[in-house]
Amino acid sequence: MATLILVRHGRSTANTAGVLAGRTPGVHLDERGAAQAAGLPARLAGVPLAAVVSSPLERCAQTLQPLLDARPELVLRTDERIGECDYGDWSGRKLGELAGEPLMEVVQQHPSAAVFPGGESMRAMQARAVDAVRDWNARVDAAHGEDALYVMCSHGDVIKALVADALGMHLDLFQRIHVEPCSATAIRYTRTRPFLLRLGDTGELGSLAPRGGGERDGSADAVVGGGAGAP
Repeated sequence: MATLILVRHGRSTANTAGVLAGRTPGVHLDERGAAQAAGLPARLAGVPLAAVVSSPLERCAQTLQPLLDARPELVLRTDERIGECDYGDWSGRKLGELAGEPLMEVVQQHPSAAVFPGGESMRAMQARAVDAVRDWNARVDAAHGEDALYVMCSHGDVIKALVADALGMHLDLFQRIHVEPCSATAIRYTRTRPFLLRLGDTGELGSLAPRGGGERDGSADAVVGGGAGAP
């Protein structure tokens, strides 16, 4: 099955302000975030991409724009299911202020039980994002074959929830995962299980390209001994 490259959006104005952006409109990349996005085409040089999918929020579209400019053959698709968690009444509030809320302990220690006031549950966020990935895997496989790679640009909590699903981890453990702004997390899906290839990678991604040699043949078997790595 397809290999998914999950890109977290570049650093945003909300990140630097210490604000939980959520779905608040008008949040965009700051200067550093724009520079991170500008480096994405070089990081993905040599990686054939079958599709590019984005959260509907501006900061994700901005992150992908340099890649789309560099590869005009790619068409941006938007999927609301990989949009940011709906933090409801928490959206737009300072993270320091939210730290004192009783719900924060639940978010940190028992996120599968966390429901944001006026928003959604973290469990629902994970479910919709996993559904989106399964759908896109099937679409990309059908159109481009099982060696195809595609990009999704989403948000920190969404990506962490997808990694937890890929690793067979309960959502209550997902706060142990960390992904930097504009980092890439790669998951290769097979018929029987996924493989986490990269987690929060901020370097080059060229070695994700199919290279033959039996290590990217669609097998659901792990490479005994760890494999030879990139040539």
